[in-house]
Amino acid sequence: MKYFSCFREHYRALIRLGVPIVIGQLGIVFVGLADNIMVGRYGTSDLAAASFVNSVFNIPILFGIGFSYGLTPLVGQLFGRRDPFRIGRLLRNSLLVNGCVGILLTLLMGILYFCVDRMGQPAELLPLIRPYFLLQLASLIFLMLTNSFKQFADGITDTRTPMYIMLSSNLLNIIGNYILIYGEFGFPAMGLTGAGISTLIARALMLPAFAVLFYRRTRYRRYLVGYRRSGYNREDFFSLNKMGWMIGMQMGLETGLFSVTGVMVGWLGSIALASHQIVVSLSTLGFMVYYGIGAAISVRSSYFFGQGDRVNVRRSAVAGYHLILCLAVIVSLGFFLFRNSIGLLFTESEEVLRAVSVLIFFLLAFQFGDALQIAFANALRGVNDVVAMAARSFTGYFLIALPVCYFFGFILEWGLNGIWLGYPVGLTLTGVLLCLRFYRITGRGLFRILKTA
Repeated sequence: MKYFSCFREHYRALIRLGVPIVIGQLGIVFVGLADNIMVGRYGTSDLAAASFVNSVFNIPILFGIGFSYGLTPLVGQLFGRRDPFRIGRLLRNSLLVNGCVGILLTLLMGILYFCVDRMGQPAELLPLIRPYFLLQLASLIFLMLTNSFKQFADGITDTRTPMYIMLSSNLLNIIGNYILIYGEFGFPAMGLTGAGISTLIARALMLPAFAVLFYRRTRYRRYLVGYRRSGYNREDFFSLNKMGWMIGMQMGLETGLFSVTGVMVGWLGSIALASHQIVVSLSTLGFMVYYGIGAAISVRSSYFFGQGDRVNVRRSAVAGYHLILCLAVIVSLGFFLFRNSIGLLFTESEEVLRAVSVLIFFLLAFQFGDALQIAFANALRGVNDVVAMAARSFTGYFLIALPVCYFFGFILEWGLNGIWLGYPVGLTLTGVLLCLRFYRITGRGLFRILKTA
């Protein structure tokens, strides 16, 4: 108890900051689950097509979210130094940078669209994949611009406003799904395409909602001065790109592991693909819950880093890890207890349900590693050590986990279970590497060097 007493203040602060982010993240997860449940009820082929497209788009979407996260620690450091003018200037430059990245991602995924028929997916799924792919493509630019406002608000510790906007968007998406997937209120039943239209509308409306609040709310007025009176500048442009590309790469690497192996799963057929999508959706539930606290760790670490307070940088990171571990135990218990019935939310296929009940055990095996890498990746972001963070993530996910997935899945011919065996290996090893790096660079001498860089 004496050991934990020094973290008490940090527990309270992280919970206050993190809970609204967790609620907002859970809203995203529940909308994803609702999409899969509604689409799965409409047809197994629609669910399999959604699995493929979502696996492919998870890379640019998570990379884009990660890129925008580069704004949060920079804002947090300025917030710790009480510099609202530069915070407003950073937001202005972030909208430009994120918009450019959004256009780039749209162009890259647009090129990929013309290669869909050469990616080894079942031919019968292509008519469902193509329109859903285009609708996801159209939403990328809205996500990137919206993320600038969200990360700005998180950086100044206003985590409630993004939560309310995201929950409203999620509710709109669910209502749109119900109407457009099944054809209610006179609309035609459009299945997976209807889900894509609903998602596009919900994402597009978040941007004007954030913009109106930024211009109208009294709390944002002092940041609005810096936003209006400053211009685009090279210093902020390079700072945002340095942070954004490294953080985006780190998040994209983890998502890339699941996405590349999701394509591999497609080689095993529609049943394996549908089963994979269900358990990945459940995995995202745990990831998003943990990431809410992880984002709070980044905010707190950057705040203390801006003040040069090494001790509280460490304590905020360790306290956040304690909280994420508690959440991991709760989430894992739920997955274990309902492992044989949770698949019924998505489908009634006996083959899919059997596969899901087995994959749950692999899901449980990487919860500890997921918690570890989320906590210390966010702590490293808070102290601007993003290059080493990305390098260690690449080693864990792509140099180790991906070959393990392929080896057990196809060389040893263990199929879907073999592919999933690589996930605990990659996530746990990456978490250990990030934890060791954090303790090394927050040592007294190296912390001074990093602080003045």
